[in-house]
Amino acid sequence: MAKTGRPSRQTKPLAGMRVLVGRARDQAGSLSAKLRRHGAKVVEIPFIQINPPRSYGALDAALHRLRDYDWLILTSVNGVHALFERMRKLQVRKNELRHLKVAAIGPATRSAAERYGLRVRVVPREYIAESVVRSLRREVKGKRVLLVRARVARDVIPRELRAAGATVTVAEAYRTVVPITSGRRIRAAFSTAARRPDVVTFTSSSTVRNFISALGKTSRRQLGEVRMASIGPVTSSTLRAMGLPVHIQAREYTMPGLVAAIVEDARKRFRG
Repeated sequence: MAKTGRPSRQTKPLAGMRVLVGRARDQAGSLSAKLRRHGAKVVEIPFIQINPPRSYGALDAALHRLRDYDWLILTSVNGVHALFERMRKLQVRKNELRHLKVAAIGPATRSAAERYGLRVRVVPREYIAESVVRSLRREVKGKRVLLVRARVARDVIPRELRAAGATVTVAEAYRTVVPITSGRRIRAAFSTAARRPDVVTFTSSSTVRNFISALGKTSRRQLGEVRMASIGPVTSSTLRAMGLPVHIQAREYTMPGLVAAIVEDARKRFRG
């Protein structure tokens, strides 16, 4: 903690620490609130903005023939909301999904799906694509699978499920972009030692790529001792691929898990 020194034993573990939260504006609240409860000063600058896809072609075609599918895989809360918003626009009724077996990556995605009335059958033990594949490999041979996801996403799930004998349709439901005003705000946050955050949180590979794009080469040299906190191994891999270190990684790949990892890191560094 470069600006305020280590916290005393009487303070909360993140007291005096500035944490940059880069989730989309309408999703930052939960993570920010958890960090503030531990004493952090939270700065919210969205690294991503959720936009409609350039084309709804694949998703619309799938929604018009839902009866052809056996499985629905949802990879994010954004994907859940985008799916049901598109169904509303096309006047596709929710009961047309009832026959589908549903897999969701992570408890937040499961909760979002259940709020729309879906019954989620599979939530992998680890909230990453590889764990989805392990959970479904024996279930999907000869089955038709609809995978709803973002435009930019890894191909692990469709590739491996096809190898397991499934017919997989990948339907783009949304895309992520850098918010117009975020680049200037991110660069300003790293312009001086007084403003520079102690920790930056990354909750997806998209947040990493967009942060690096917005930061620019000049500001990137000003990262100094800022600690990079990742929600899980896929996001960590993207950080390393983009030339950034991973100082903190959540053990459970959720928002509470990320907060717990940041708190644990602070306690270890400033113990005693």
